[in-house]
Amino acid sequence: MVIVVGNPANTNCLTASKSAPSIPKENFSCLTRLDHNRAKAQIALKLGVTSDDVKNVIIWGNHSSTQYPDVNHAKVKLQGKEVGVYEALKDDSWLKGEFITTVQQRGAAVIKARKLSSAMSAAKAICDHVRDIWFGTPEGEFVSMGIISDGNSYGIPDDLLYSFPVTIKDKTWKVVEGLPINDFSREKMDLTAKELAEEKETAFEFLASA
Repeated sequence: MVIVVGNPANTNCLTASKSAPSIPKENFSCLTRLDHNRAKAQIALKLGVTSDDVKNVIIWGNHSSTQYPDVNHAKVKLQGKEVGVYEALKDDSWLKGEFITTVQQRGAAVIKARKLSSAMSAAKAICDHVRDIWFGTPEGEFVSMGIISDGNSYGIPDDLLYSFPVTIKDKTWKVVEGLPINDFSREKMDLTAKELAEEKETAFEFLASA
């Protein structure tokens, strides 16, 4: 398994995969678990629960400020009962606005506040990522991971390294299929795919001329 963390993580991961064609593309992944963890934490904070009480948030796309943190399919445990996040929060404008921008720009905000990078958060996220590859995801839960987009059912162009919701079993990831995507999500997912396609083109032009 090859896990890429250094930015631009998605495009670096795609470049690494292209540079090592003997290694299956499925063995490459990039870290969007840090964003995933941040999205869970923001929801937990808002509802006064722990991060562990929130599950199935999704980071779609690039590990950049165009990423789309999606909680349309996320659940939160309140008073021992699992409730949809939209239903629990009853604050659509926050979920479609400030929540998204906070997660997208969290890394920059941490650096600005601490004058240091969020290295410990990233280290924790890498551990989470590796643990799930090794031991699998819990039943009924999925996590976010940047993986090759080939053959996905969400209309994302092939041959991009894109963050999807995945379940993992026997050290093999599988994209969570069949999640309904509304127009708001569609637009955000396409926007981050467009950025990845542009990054890929720039990177490969540079490699070709190197």
